[in-house]
Amino acid sequence: MKLILRAAFPLLSAAMLSSCTTEETQTASAAESEVQVVGAMRNVMWKGELAGTIDLDTIAGKEQLYGLGPVEYLAGELLILDGNSHKSVVINDSTMRVEETFASKAPFFVYARVSNWTAQALPDSIRSLPQLELYLDSVTQNSKRPFPFKVSGKVAQATIHIVNLPAGSKVSSPDEAHRGQVNYALRDEAVDILGFFSTEHKAVFTHHDTFMHLHLITRDRSKMGHLDEATFQPGTLTLYLPAQ
Repeated sequence: MKLILRAAFPLLSAAMLSSCTTEETQTASAAESEVQVVGAMRNVMWKGELAGTIDLDTIAGKEQLYGLGPVEYLAGELLILDGNSHKSVVINDSTMRVEETFASKAPFFVYARVSNWTAQALPDSIRSLPQLELYLDSVTQNSKRPFPFKVSGKVAQATIHIVNLPAGSKVSSPDEAHRGQVNYALRDEAVDILGFFSTEHKAVFTHHDTFMHLHLITRDRSKMGHLDEATFQPGTLTLYLPAQ
């Protein structure tokens, strides 16, 4: 009987190890497909919780990472695109600095890992952000939500902003949170846009009047910020959605 128990023990251990490995693999797979949210926009805007709640350096699996949010204390904008992290800060009303770094913290941040995208040309009728939002809502009715997406192409014009709250400021309203914000106008630029879409996260990672939060970066990586408005050049846009 003792010999049988000795023989069975390795088999039992292997089975338990296999089960654990399978569970870990499934958990990792699920985590990859899920949008992760840290902090909340409402806490920053209304409660003045400006300090970082996440250090981008601590996020694992950076190779297939996508994410966006503001810099802590509302001192800039953050964008992780294709595993590369970009930080933009205001220099003056016409100039910004964009650097590639993970050494940043955010008071709220939304991110996901995406290993495979499906690409499609956007219809020429999609010329503005409201039209893009309606299109995304219509073509993803049966898809998992929330979800990240990318748009690559050209804008005839666009407005992006960088939050630039004066150091030491206290915040208790959205108006106060946007003190010092600088808007930048773009013309005839090739761009990449990362967005997150959700009908359930208003004031968490989208503003109260939209289902999207988008950051834009120019193809030459010299300009990056929160995308407020855009006029797209028809025939140039490709939409990328996570593969189902």
